[in-house]
Amino acid sequence: MSLHTIVHAHLLAAAEPDFPALHAALVRLGPLELPRRSSLSFPVHLCRAISGQQISVKAAQSIWGRVEASAGEAPLLDHFHAGNAAVLRACGLSGAKTRTIITIAQTHREVGLDAERLQALSIADRTARLTEIWGVGQWTADMMNIFYFGEPDIWPDGDVAARKTLERLTSKRRKTVRTASRFKPWRSWLAYYMWAHADAPPDGVST
Repeated sequence: MSLHTIVHAHLLAAAEPDFPALHAALVRLGPLELPRRSSLSFPVHLCRAISGQQISVKAAQSIWGRVEASAGEAPLLDHFHAGNAAVLRACGLSGAKTRTIITIAQTHREVGLDAERLQALSIADRTARLTEIWGVGQWTADMMNIFYFGEPDIWPDGDVAARKTLERLTSKRRKTVRTASRFKPWRSWLAYYMWAHADAPPDGVST
């Protein structure tokens, strides 16, 4: 039996006793694959995710295309420095996103943000390492843990779509952190099902 089938069965069993609307939604969606998005080096992926947050997928792709073009033949991480801030802003990045991307690249140059080293850390330590970077918050760290590092048991309570969808399918009087705890050790998958039900992929992680 495949992992996504095992996970789907686990979620169904956890939902059935107390959450009929959630159970029905999970049945309708069927087994889903939790995607991994790790084709880019981690610091580049993180920069791309930051650039795409809070805008449409189409706009994010357009802006990132301009960012890549602005680098010319230079490696992207070398291109992301304070001297190029105006160039990056001209690609459509906000001031805050520009600063964050430059800070990510600088952090990688100074202390390293290699995927292998980050993967070896505990979730708590990896999250702390990422959120030390200016402009990288808990939500972004959760998305990286779920989609890049493949952590199966993250509940991103700061994600409005996931949280509100779970509330609607269970109870608005019950904290979603508590509800999600019923679905350990597959809470990342639960979140993915909530996004699928709402048809609302999280900002900055779609490809």
